[in-house]
Amino acid sequence: MVWPDFLPADTVDALHDEVYALRDAAQLAQARIGRGGERHRDRATRGDWIHWLDGASPAQQAFMERLDAIRLQVSRSLIPGLFETESHFALYPPGTHYARHVDAFQAGNCRRLSLVFYLNRDWHEQDGGQLAIYDDAGRECQRIQPTAGTLVMFLSQSVPHAVLPTRRWRASIASWMRVRELANPLSSLDRF
Repeated sequence: MVWPDFLPADTVDALHDEVYALRDAAQLAQARIGRGGERHRDRATRGDWIHWLDGASPAQQAFMERLDAIRLQVSRSLIPGLFETESHFALYPPGTHYARHVDAFQAGNCRRLSLVFYLNRDWHEQDGGQLAIYDDAGRECQRIQPTAGTLVMFLSQSVPHAVLPTRRWRASIASWMRVRELANPLSSLDRF
């Protein structure tokens, strides 16, 4: 699902300014792939820099409250048991990308719904950085421009996607709505 104008322009601008302030203050970390002890940096696969959202600003709070309303509705009607949403800023420098993947870990995956919210004003097709969605046969079936204010939602475990190479700085927020891990239902509390 593609949802243009998901948040008011002033909130989008505040989130945009926040991620670039984090970049300028060297508060972003190079993203890694894998899980647990197998996490590692692989710039050939993924080139973004990230910072986890914690609700520290009014704009983050507005974004998180809006996602929580969606989580509650989706949990009631489509995907029972969604109990939390995790989100991070993702900033791609020019020349970077994220290779085709799904947002599901091979073991212990709790992610059910992926969301990407874009913070890029005046984005043009020649700027690259589109979100490519693939079908089950591996064929690209849709390209989405990373235009400021647009939210994209898709199933985490079954929708292959990629960030195509960007030719300018590309900012977004990546989010995942999760269910509890059955083996250890309190494990998500380790982050707090």
